[in-house]
Amino acid sequence: MLSSSRLLALSTLVISLVLDSASAIVPPGQQGAFNQSITQSSDGPTTDADLIAQTVKQVNQKSGAPDDEAPDADIPPTGVTAIDGVLTSASVADVTGLNSAHRRRPRHYFGRFDRRQSGFEEIFAGLPADQHDAAIEGTAFLTYTLVPNSTYNVDACLTWAATIDGCVFVNLYYEFNNYLLDFVFSEESNLKCAAYGDIHNASEKTNFGGQASYPQVDNNTVPLTFITQSSGWGLQSLIDPADPDGYSLVFGPTGGANNAPGFMGFAFIDRYDVNACAQLCNGRGIDPVGGGCAYFNIWRALVDGLPTTYTCAMYYLVTDESTAVNTGQGDLVVTYSRGYKRISVLPDGGFESYTACDDFCFTTSYATWTGTSPSGGSQDASIFFHPPYAYTGHSVGLLGSAEDVDALLGTLSPAAPLATKAGVSYSIQCFMNTAFSGSAVEASANVDIQWNGATVGSFSGFSDWQFVQATATGTGSDVLAFVGSPAPAWAFIDDCFVYQA
Repeated sequence: MLSSSRLLALSTLVISLVLDSASAIVPPGQQGAFNQSITQSSDGPTTDADLIAQTVKQVNQKSGAPDDEAPDADIPPTGVTAIDGVLTSASVADVTGLNSAHRRRPRHYFGRFDRRQSGFEEIFAGLPADQHDAAIEGTAFLTYTLVPNSTYNVDACLTWAATIDGCVFVNLYYEFNNYLLDFVFSEESNLKCAAYGDIHNASEKTNFGGQASYPQVDNNTVPLTFITQSSGWGLQSLIDPADPDGYSLVFGPTGGANNAPGFMGFAFIDRYDVNACAQLCNGRGIDPVGGGCAYFNIWRALVDGLPTTYTCAMYYLVTDESTAVNTGQGDLVVTYSRGYKRISVLPDGGFESYTACDDFCFTTSYATWTGTSPSGGSQDASIFFHPPYAYTGHSVGLLGSAEDVDALLGTLSPAAPLATKAGVSYSIQCFMNTAFSGSAVEASANVDIQWNGATVGSFSGFSDWQFVQATATGTGSDVLAFVGSPAPAWAFIDDCFVYQA
């Protein structure tokens, strides 16, 4: 066992070595270099179009009005049928873990869809009444109702369809020998009107009935269900969706899907639902190089001319129509492709607006960011133009005295309060680096993420570039600040975003 005197001597030696190491460091303000090589962001993988195409061939999302369930059910939440090439059957909430994801929707909606009432046209007629026909089995089935069957009541079906959220197509047909329709349901009608969120054609009439619905009585033959006079009525195109909360439309609709860098993965959903894609993007896991999902591309896949599935491809880099070059493969055709970028309420989160030089310079404030020092401090929060310091681009934020003249904590804040909404949850996302001075000196590095003066997240210790995030609730015009880090345990901050969660 070491004696106390020898332990004291050893401790003194370690402290001396750390101090010597710190004193040998050339600070950032004097254009010093990182103690070690560091990771800088890359564009990462591009869209895996082959895997998406392979998965399209495996998925089956076709359905229609059930023969054993009551009419006028609420529209179920948008479902997820595949994730990154693996088939599944889950809700968006199950996949993302976000409680705010889609819940079951009321079937009636009397808002902007009312304009559709005069837009439905006959797409295909039913067969004559004396011939057996078939009902549609297609993608994006929503719900169904029963309309009076005293006549072939097209008007009642279309009037109802115009009130159904997302409905662009209805299949109207008689279903015979269904015990529930004949004796149980209060409508006392066998004329079904089935609503869909996509437009279908007669080649998708594949449900011929054939089910035994009546109870067995002795040895009597049970009649099987059958379909007659199955017609289809629809709009000319899918409805233009409103932008999801926290997103803005970048392009579309077009016939090309993005083939772009920063690809994080994809999901198939059971209808064309931009809000579901937004929730999937919000809840997508973190990429260690690129951070959180910042952009998604939604598109419909036609196979042999028929709607088959709806792709949500997610990216940590924002792209645009210039990369929407994938029009399909073989019998797969891309349709209704749209790109949406996530809106950050933090202006200039990558400090790229600071361009006071073309090589090396720094400041404590400029148009979009302000660095402040406590009393007696000097340049304890600053912004640098120097590509070797930045995670991406050319500029970066720094906490800690830029020229190592004190060990006080600086505060780096946007120059103006954020344009937040009261009661809305926000995700604060950044990349941080505390590797400049080496592991021993940077052990004391620390950054607090503050929201209206309260700490909502923190980052500490020695680290190469690392993704950091925190969550806060908006009150409107919220104040964001990053507070830290005692020089020479400097902390660099880059690529910050404040997204609606």
